[in-house]
Amino acid sequence: MAKHDPDDPDLPLADLFAHWPEMVAVFLAYKMLCPGCPIAPFHTVIDACEEYGLREQAFRAMLRDPDKARPPQRRPGARCASGS
Repeated sequence: MAKHDPDDPDLPLADLFAHWPEMVAVFLAYKMLCPGCPIAPFHTVIDACEEYGLREQAFRAMLRDPDKARPPQRRPGARCASGS
């Protein structure tokens, strides 16, 4: 069995949630619909951050240490999954 790395840029979100279920709380805190999304097996953290207009490195830091939580910083002009 291959070793999983939460920082692997190619790791699908479904695998991330399966191996590190505590990370789901970070996505939900940011009002991200990724947990349970049918696209989770195909999207990565990179894709999710792009979709929600989040700074990837800051979001990954939160995944590594949820105690460092702070309000999301969305890029100007970013859209969310709902299209609004």
